[in-house]
Amino acid sequence: MAREFKLPDVGEGVAEGEILEWLVEEGDAVTEDQPVAEVETDKAVVEVPSPVNGTVREIHYDPGSVVEVGSVIVTFDVEGEEAAGEEVEAAESEATGEAAPGAAESEATGEAAPGAAEPEAGGEAAAKPAPGDGAVETGAPDSPAELEIDEGRQFAPPSVRRLARELGVSLATVEGTGPSGRITAQDVRAAAEAAAAGTAAEEESATRPRDSEPADATPAPEVERRDRTLATPKARGVAADLGVDIDQVPAVEEREGEALVTEAAIRQFADAQQAAQTADAAAVAGTAGEREERVEYRGVRRTIGDRMEESKYTAPHVSHHDTVDASRLVEVRAELKERAEAREVKLTYMPFVMKAVVAALKEFPFLNSTLDEEADEIVLKHYYHIGIAVATDAGLMVPVVENVDQKGILQLAQEVTDLAAQARDRSIALEDLQGSTFSITNFGAIGGEYATPIINYPEVGILGLGAIQERPVAVDGEVVARPTLPLSLSIDHRVVDGAIAAEFTNTVMEYVKNPALLLIE
Repeated sequence: MAREFKLPDVGEGVAEGEILEWLVEEGDAVTEDQPVAEVETDKAVVEVPSPVNGTVREIHYDPGSVVEVGSVIVTFDVEGEEAAGEEVEAAESEATGEAAPGAAESEATGEAAPGAAEPEAGGEAAAKPAPGDGAVETGAPDSPAELEIDEGRQFAPPSVRRLARELGVSLATVEGTGPSGRITAQDVRAAAEAAAAGTAAEEESATRPRDSEPADATPAPEVERRDRTLATPKARGVAADLGVDIDQVPAVEEREGEALVTEAAIRQFADAQQAAQTADAAAVAGTAGEREERVEYRGVRRTIGDRMEESKYTAPHVSHHDTVDASRLVEVRAELKERAEAREVKLTYMPFVMKAVVAALKEFPFLNSTLDEEADEIVLKHYYHIGIAVATDAGLMVPVVENVDQKGILQLAQEVTDLAAQARDRSIALEDLQGSTFSITNFGAIGGEYATPIINYPEVGILGLGAIQERPVAVDGEVVARPTLPLSLSIDHRVVDGAIAAEFTNTVMEYVKNPALLLIE
């Protein structure tokens, strides 16, 4: 019996999802909880599991389709329910006095009714062999999925699979250069470039005549051929060198079927011919690639935009900037870096800043809050879940490190590394993107000193980090070069005053300037 399966609500507030890839094909047997599809929502990529044991009867959407939550995406034939379905159908037929479909035809021909042994669901022709029964199907495939090379066994993250679909590259033809044969984005782009180069060469070869001129090239200036062309030997030599048919060069003087052609006329004709070919090549290039391209605004990119718009137009933003001498922080990190590497942990400055931020949040709790506008209440959070902004191919994502106040520097470093990697390859879980109470964005990793970060609404504060670099600092009346860390704090001015923002920043700076203070937190 057929069982329709609707796209479930795969995350809080998710209304639709894009089907990235089907992990099964029509006719495949599946077990309960077996992943059948990868779906990209506006928050992450998730695997959708089968709700039953059975067989895939019909896949309703192709990869790349955007489907609303609650829409039927796949139909299963459920094990143990076919017989019950047949009994119901037979009982209904007996009650109405009607023969089962195909019975009359079977009686007339003496042949078994189509589907009598293995009923074909949905009214499809029973002559179609079941998958794997050894029969050869001569008709066209029922779905585009049957025409595609099975790419499900290729080792590639969802972001790379999405790139392959956008570029029209079959992952089955790509050789992975990553660890354990993993296919990388660079592998896919190289395959796309190679395919494009091959296609261009074939098209050029097919459209060019034997004289190697483009078939649709603008014809060179020409005149009616004459009986005789008069030209000096030098002029004829110039025409030969320039590849010009001297009988096509406009004559300087004509008389009685004879035309006089000079060297200057030959060169002028050659220049005009070259200009025509150049213009034609430019026209071909202009039609080959459009000057504009439209990319759909949806998924994670659209969610980011909506959240930024909501934040900017809901919370009145105020930014506070300052710079702190980070000499001691640089020294401490250098001292601990070797120990961290011995434990296979990549130690950056971020865990130190996270601990400094939490220490400051404890002193200024209104920066670790949200504003409940309906209840007219400020909700102070007594837990410290810090969001770390991560740049990905799909846009800015903010993984959340929970309970930062309860974790050590090395544990924080490992969690930040792992969550950032999961965000970039779109394998991060939805729960790891929710629940932050304050956020940090490190634009200095790309370059720059100051910015005006947009608050990760409904939070009321976000701290931006510039690049730690040597800058001039006044020390005991002398200007010296010291590594400094620029800070950019944005606040929701409805909840946090400018003076509180400055005091909060000063506290963060105190811990950055003297990391040993973190030991007593």
